Amino acid sequence: MTAIHVKRAFKYRFYPTEELAFLSEVSSVPLQQCLRHSRTAFTGFFAKRAKYPHCKSRKESRKSAEYTTSGFRFRDGRPTLAKMSAPLDIVWSRPLPQGVSPSTVTVSQDSAGRWFVSPLCDDPSVRPLPASGNAVGIDVGLNHLLTLSTGEKIANPRHERKDRVRLARAQRNLAKKAKGSANPAKARREVARVHARIADRRHDLLRQLTTRLVRENQTLVIEDLTVRNMVKNHSLAGAISDAAWHEFRSLLEYKAAWYGRAVVVVDRFFPSSRLCSTCGTLQEKMPLHVRTRTCDCGTVHDRDVNAAKNLLAAGRAVTACGAGVRPQRSSPGGQSAMKQEASRREP
Repeated sequence: MTAIHVKRAFKYRFYPTEELAFLSEVSSVPLQQCLRHSRTAFTGFFAKRAKYPHCKSRKESRKSAEYTTSGFRFRDGRPTLAKMSAPLDIVWSRPLPQGVSPSTVTVSQDSAGRWFVSPLCDDPSVRPLPASGNAVGIDVGLNHLLTLSTGEKIANPRHERKDRVRLARAQRNLAKKAKGSANPAKARREVARVHARIADRRHDLLRQLTTRLVRENQTLVIEDLTVRNMVKNHSLAGAISDAAWHEFRSLLEYKAAWYGRAVVVVDRFFPSSRLCSTCGTLQEKMPLHVRTRTCDCGTVHDRDVNAAKNLLAAGRAVTACGAGVRPQRSSPGGQSAMKQEASRREP
């Protein structure tokens, strides 16, 4: 006789055991969202768009729970989550837009023990700004956080340096705690509070600066810096991390997309500091300690202001003729975008 293989689908009902009984204490919505996020991560991995997903660390990862529309309700401007008898007692950083209902609500806790509620909704007030003819080149640095092509310099507040003594004291206190008690957790949270204080002030300043730059200028030209490689220099790693150049670029790009502005990124090998913004002469070397120099044409340049002006000229060349911003070293014929822009300024 020939064996006949019949495929049948069986349905199993999940009954929580004693080890998994804690799962029934919370709403099923965040648990289902975790499964959806896991499926998305594995789909990206098998499609070769991302690396293999890793599980979150219980100690290092940020604690969060995501609720969809079936897991919360808003009443009198206060959210009530599933399996909660009373609404959350929260303080809003800003009011929700009028007539908008959130699609998801994410509740999270950072390492400093602070709780946050983040509703996801469409903001109708975010719309493109009126077109402006202003353009600015932005050069980032350490002595000055930002230097604009207009000559304006924005000081670097160095938030980490201001709280360095307080942070060192908290870290020494943590190192002295005996393991196995509740004291290390308390000391670790105190260290996290100092880090949170530093990060909050840094983020607040960057958000204000990027909002101002996007509102005032139509085109913003920045340099493509590899911060990951630059922090390998142990002498400058702390200062570069405190300046948060990567976060500045991220904020600038998404705000420009919101308000209809253009961000032009210049190649990292473009010699913005060694090029004269007046005559286009390229100097062979420019050490970091040289902050001012006099060109052969007689122009006295501030290093950062000159770099910002060259970035602006390169960005205008890109938007005008679509040329590249990397200098052409050995190409037969033709000129680089910077030289083309400089030649247009000549009478």
